[in-house]
Amino acid sequence: MNILVTGASKGVGFEVVKQFAKNSTNNIIALSRDLESLQRLKRVCEDQYDNPINIYGIDFLSDSFGQDLEFILKDYKVHFDIIINNAGYLVNKPFTSTTGFDIDRTFKVNLFAPITIMQKMFPFLDDAKRCHIVNIGSMGGVQGSVKFPGLSAYSASKAALASLTECLAEEYKEANVFVNCLALGSVQTEMLESAFPGYVAQVSAKEMGEYIVQFATQNPIYINGKVIPLSNSTP
Repeated sequence: MNILVTGASKGVGFEVVKQFAKNSTNNIIALSRDLESLQRLKRVCEDQYDNPINIYGIDFLSDSFGQDLEFILKDYKVHFDIIINNAGYLVNKPFTSTTGFDIDRTFKVNLFAPITIMQKMFPFLDDAKRCHIVNIGSMGGVQGSVKFPGLSAYSASKAALASLTECLAEEYKEANVFVNCLALGSVQTEMLESAFPGYVAQVSAKEMGEYIVQFATQNPIYINGKVIPLSNSTP
């Protein structure tokens, strides 16, 4: 399978790539701003799974993100079976202290980057083959869920991603493209530590990575356009 994973340098994304790499026939493209950590991931996948994944450092906050992505994808004008939009950005500030700069950066990574990725990749999808897109959302973006002070920009961006998921699933359902959103609760990552210092999650990044890969690789024909909460605790 041809697979794209963003935010692959650490946490859940790192573990997702490792799980996919266990199948050495999987052709994986891993994207992140942190090239050094991507290089470590590449070594792990080569040494443990004999899978020479493809890594690219790309800045999701750059105004040239779209052009940079096109440059990366120019050699991969193929059908992608799985796309995991996992890259995330979190600002933890009181609402009145959250600046336009904070909001812009949050939405660039959490919403506009997935939009750009899908717009650039959809034209190359083969509607005779299935493509499953999994947008990694947050419980904070689920309507009616418990919300937390300081995470207004983050939660709003993830709510928008969830709504976009529903819209695209409907628009592309005749094109063999299935789009779902996994709304993650607390997972033990650097991002969680940033939002809730000292809090220890019940779910590890490895465990969540395993679940995401299992979900992404299953037949999605009966699950499309869904926002699926994945949480056993609050936060």
